[in-house]
Amino acid sequence: MSSKKDYYELIGVGRTAGEEEIKKAYRKSALQFHPDRNPGDKQAEEKFKEVSEAYSVLSDPQKRSQYDQFGHAAFGENGPFAGGFEFSGGFEDIFGDIFGEFFGGGQGRRRGRGRGEDLRYNLTLKFEEAVAGAEKKIKIPRHGTCETCRGNGAKPGTAPQTCPTCRGRGQVNFQQGFFSVSRTCNQCQGQGSIIKDTCAACGGAGRVRTMHTLSVKIPAGVDNGSRLKLRGEGESAPVGGAPGDLYVVTQVEPHPIFVRDNLDIICDVPISFVQAALGAEIDVPTLDGKVKMKIPAATQSGKVFRMKGKGVKDVQGFQLGDQHVRVTIETPTQLTAKQKELLKEFAAIGGEEVNPLSKGFFDKMKELFG
Repeated sequence: MSSKKDYYELIGVGRTAGEEEIKKAYRKSALQFHPDRNPGDKQAEEKFKEVSEAYSVLSDPQKRSQYDQFGHAAFGENGPFAGGFEFSGGFEDIFGDIFGEFFGGGQGRRRGRGRGEDLRYNLTLKFEEAVAGAEKKIKIPRHGTCETCRGNGAKPGTAPQTCPTCRGRGQVNFQQGFFSVSRTCNQCQGQGSIIKDTCAACGGAGRVRTMHTLSVKIPAGVDNGSRLKLRGEGESAPVGGAPGDLYVVTQVEPHPIFVRDNLDIICDVPISFVQAALGAEIDVPTLDGKVKMKIPAATQSGKVFRMKGKGVKDVQGFQLGDQHVRVTIETPTQLTAKQKELLKEFAAIGGEEVNPLSKGFFDKMKELFG
């Protein structure tokens, strides 16, 4: 059994807590245990790491769903999120508030190189591609690192120079009463360096806009709205910062025969009156091709048959859905005179009137209106 604490208990919320409640509870804990408020306190530092790990899972709908289903095993060696946690993307707004409280609006720390923006790409897939997986090539218009200056923004043969105002610190100090206050350096905008001779290709930005082609591997089992994260494939940051990420969101086209319900497949199959009454063996389409299915005698219209294991495999490979075949009895049209006579004879043998419902309706109408 895992020795890790329950993430909901670490944050201090119930298992049905909403996004805002989780965020508020995490912010309170992060403020309490942040190392800058508890210098040298190893216990507080460890607690801060624990609540941050818990928030990284509970703030992500996909990770939270896997945690609710599999617990800490979802992040183990063989789990769908093996490889650790990311503490960068989901914490900027919270940490911004925390640092603002520590340092009066966040001006007391050197501003690091900015991170590039994340991008989103909507990828349309055929039904079969979503079920079986595919490899797709996509083109992304984005800013990429300038090849002329290799991203530093300076003219080839030159390099950025240390800012003379802040001497590379990215911040300057000034006296305010009894306190020494730090502010972002206005000359270098917190970068710690300045560019005198800018690169002509990018104008000193360190990046240029390009059309980037990517090969994206779509795992089997994705559905409408599935989100794939490609780390570092988003916008590059100005002057050498870390690039953002690319999120590929899938949109699956409808299928002419199959309807997907989570991991299950639903399929409507027509059968004749004779097949329903006497029983038959029919061909049924599945994701793997046609299979034989027995229709027992006296089957009624709307009857659903389950074909176990003929559905969709989930993206982690843990589960496999079923196919549900719903039969509908087709009423024959354009009957010959002989067929009509035989049907009337069939009805008479069974003591059945040919039009009992309509007769009943007209009898009631006669009683009401004469």
